[in-house]
Amino acid sequence: MNTKEFIDTHKVVAIIRKVYGQPLLDLCDALFEGGVKLIECTFDQQDPDCIAKTQEAISALCARHGNDMMFGAGTVLTPEQVDAAHQAGAKYIISPNVRECVIRRTKELGMVSMPGAMTPSEIMDAHCAGADFVKLFPATTLGFTYIKDILAPISHVKLVATGGVTEENFGRYLDMGFAGAGISGRLADKKLMAEGNWAEITRRARTFAAIAKGELR
Repeated sequence: MNTKEFIDTHKVVAIIRKVYGQPLLDLCDALFEGGVKLIECTFDQQDPDCIAKTQEAISALCARHGNDMMFGAGTVLTPEQVDAAHQAGAKYIISPNVRECVIRRTKELGMVSMPGAMTPSEIMDAHCAGADFVKLFPATTLGFTYIKDILAPISHVKLVATGGVTEENFGRYLDMGFAGAGISGRLADKKLMAEGNWAEITRRARTFAAIAKGELR
């Protein structure tokens, strides 16, 4: 199964920010046990060492579950960061914005491109530049009325909802035709990680995975 098919099948991308080392591996284990098989490690753009830290994180995850999961890089803003993620083993590149040079470099390296967009113009600019998926962000802030309005003319674009996606609304996004969702707080809950409550993270992951499969919709 190629990367695009893997994303289409599993639908849930866990967004991991500023988590490294053993806590990252423990979180990955908990998510995998719950059936979530896509993880996005973000570049912390405020950290001057973000490239090295994100490369190390992706490499460690690939070594841990590279045969069963697919890992990508998030908050990717430059072609140089695309290169760094690729070298670490990333299979897909996720950005908060539409930047053609980032999309182009992603595709040149054989990775899946998922830039972020909000307006119909941004969505179509990303699609026409070669994006495989377009991350609609911030999805929950925009609201379902807005989403319904824009879906009519651009239903051919594979959209991934990100920002405020929960167990309660994830199924609705899928029913509207979204290819999947990026989920941060519910699956990378810093309080639960600090407590070592990996069982609760696994439980939440299992719920999202069941919704993705249509078992809870």
